[in-house]
Amino acid sequence: MANASVFTGADGSLSLSVSPGLEGEKAQAVVEGFNLMSVGRVQNVRVEVHSEVRAYHEVGQRYATELRPGNVTIRGTIGRAYLNGAMLRLLLGDAADGRPAASWAQPAFNVTLLLQNAAAPDVRNTVTLHDVKIDNWVYALPEDDFVMESVGFQALYLTVQDEP
Repeated sequence: MANASVFTGADGSLSLSVSPGLEGEKAQAVVEGFNLMSVGRVQNVRVEVHSEVRAYHEVGQRYATELRPGNVTIRGTIGRAYLNGAMLRLLLGDAADGRPAASWAQPAFNVTLLLQNAAAPDVRNTVTLHDVKIDNWVYALPEDDFVMESVGFQALYLTVQDEP
């Protein structure tokens, strides 16, 4: 049975977990040091999945003869109203403490987005983004609004689980 529930942002949560390997170890230090297992004060979380579809056109035909699947790209953004350097450290890794002498490993981690309505606790939607790397960080200091940071990310792949 498919999940047909309606959710709002108030039903959501975002948590981080660690990927295996050296890049995961770099993320583990940040996640534990800043207590980021459950990331708070987030808003405007956006996940985009783009699948290139290539049309093959034969000479003399106006419509495509075949549609071929191409590369899949997963990217998104997270807005956060809590600044403590954690997201910047997940972007820069060892370079967050100054310019390293050589190349360094960029942290990689998993992001889990959970939607669950308190009125229907048995209905849940989970999207897990695997091997995520932050590719940009923006710090906004408006005159009359909340200070926000925003991060852009890319993920290697994602999994979805619906529990009706």
